[in-house]
Amino acid sequence: MAILLDATELQRRIAAGERTVLLDVRWVLGRTDGHDEYLAGHLPGAVFVDLPTELADHAEPERGRHPLPSAARFQESARRWGINDGDTVVAYDNSGSMAAARAWWMLRNAGVESVYLLDGGLPAWRAAGYPVETGEVTPVVGNVTLGKGNMPTITEQEAGLWHREGVLLDARAGERYRGEIEPIDPRAGHIPGAVSAPTTANVTDAGTFLQTDALRQRFLDLGVDAGSNVAVYCGSGVTAAHQIAALEIAGFKAALYPGSFSQWSNNRGNPVEVGGAPFSGDRQSGTGSPAGSSVKA
Repeated sequence: MAILLDATELQRRIAAGERTVLLDVRWVLGRTDGHDEYLAGHLPGAVFVDLPTELADHAEPERGRHPLPSAARFQESARRWGINDGDTVVAYDNSGSMAAARAWWMLRNAGVESVYLLDGGLPAWRAAGYPVETGEVTPVVGNVTLGKGNMPTITEQEAGLWHREGVLLDARAGERYRGEIEPIDPRAGHIPGAVSAPTTANVTDAGTFLQTDALRQRFLDLGVDAGSNVAVYCGSGVTAAHQIAALEIAGFKAALYPGSFSQWSNNRGNPVEVGGAPFSGDRQSGTGSPAGSSVKA
């Protein structure tokens, strides 16, 4: 199932009048100006998607900062965006698909088969010379019927044991993985046994995904192979979806830990490992991660 659509193909679809719902998912951790940026310029006809309120429930320590909304609530949002059954949906942002991938994963999980990421997002669209428009877009309410459970997930309990028989990838920045900094969650470090795999390494400087062969080699170097049981987490389950998209492009399937480190670190009974350099490809026997120290403090 294809994941990426480039700007040229998207423009062709639009020019040909092929039904395409565009979702602008501009969001970056620590910033609240996504909607303002959208109003200042977006793809023609694109609808703004507010990640914290439409792609997540309210933050709860026991569920994480961006817990997945119920299927009914997500369906209400998707209909408000104008999605009908059978539509093709294209999500984009201006941050290398880091936020847009959350919408991609959730729609796939809900059973929408024709959903893509605009590779390179708004910058790629602008670089190709295609037009943008300003202001709000309020579409006719759609009729899409959404389900759930079409993408694999793991629980908090499974995350703690995953490295014993599989590969658990930590998609956050290396310094957060190592516990050197932690800007938002209650404890610094990572889930014991997790492998450091920063999501930013999936894309070029221009924000487009690496070529398939390069992505595949990246994950092979991280210990992933065709027989691996792979799961991914990040801070709150947002950029982990980007990692899952990159893995699929490379030919690997992976499960999402929705609560991610924000849930894990809020449970004082869960150990947190600190230290260790970013994973280099030399798997430690029985751990699959760099050496570190586990603490419950």
